[in-house]
Amino acid sequence: MQSVTLQEGHHVGEFLLSEGNGTISREEGILTLTGTALVSGTVVAKLDTGKYVAYNAKAKDGAQVASAVLYNSTPAITGDYKAVFIVRNAEVMSIALTGIDAAAVTALQATSIVVR
Repeated sequence: MQSVTLQEGHHVGEFLLSEGNGTISREEGILTLTGTALVSGTVVAKLDTGKYVAYNAKAKDGAQVASAVLYNSTPAITGDYKAVFIVRNAEVMSIALTGIDAAAVTALQATSIVVR
């Protein structure tokens, strides 16, 4: 009999330690995707257009400033996708975040998202 190893991925919101009452920590918005699926807990940046993109420390278009954390996962599509973001008043687990680095930790703290 062949042995099978299953690996469970991140669950929606698993990265959250705490958030404000009700849905005060969350906002809906548009995420621009580039063909790669994103998981819940991905660090994102809000561009001047008002749309979110995956955080990229090496970018020069605004994507280099982390501003939120993706709450739900996304499919591997290209284009705009309606999503939910943690944008304020929350504590999150660094080990459950995707794309986190020291600069992102500092930027998120400026939005009252504390990375533990």
